[in-house]
Amino acid sequence: MKIRHAITADIPRIIKIIADAKVMLRSLNIDQWQNGYPNKTQIENDIDNKESYVVLNDEYQIVATTMFSINGEPTYKVIEGNWLIDETEKYGVIHRLATAKEFRKHGIAAYVFNHFHDFLKQEKIQSLKIDTHQDNHGMQFLVKKFGYQYCGTIQTSYGDKRLAFEKIIE
Repeated sequence: MKIRHAITADIPRIIKIIADAKVMLRSLNIDQWQNGYPNKTQIENDIDNKESYVVLNDEYQIVATTMFSINGEPTYKVIEGNWLIDETEKYGVIHRLATAKEFRKHGIAAYVFNHFHDFLKQEKIQSLKIDTHQDNHGMQFLVKKFGYQYCGTIQTSYGDKRLAFEKIIE
């Protein structure tokens, strides 16, 4: 597997992966990604900002997508709780992580987390932050498995509350 920046030609596959994730979330009665977000415009912005990534398998198929940035997250400035590393310090953030339905349960999310943990170590950035819906127990399990600590709740730009997690990268 490998991770690379997404390009405009990847958008249809990224949208398909996200659409499948929306269906899965809805089937689990999780009210996340059910309000039109994420959408094509968001993905285009991520690509323009060099923050959209795709995961390729050994056959060079796109099997997952995510957004990763070290440019901060405006909605993380206010938290009901406390971050482990102050919000003013540089940190990484992962958003919009989704795996193609036919490739779920193949360790792809673990690969993504490990890739960005390694990147942050190389850049000497000590923190990776992520948020998820309170009912998204699968993502909560995953981040806890990788050593993330629950830090509190944040509010999205569209007004929903999310559980916020952080991992100290050493």
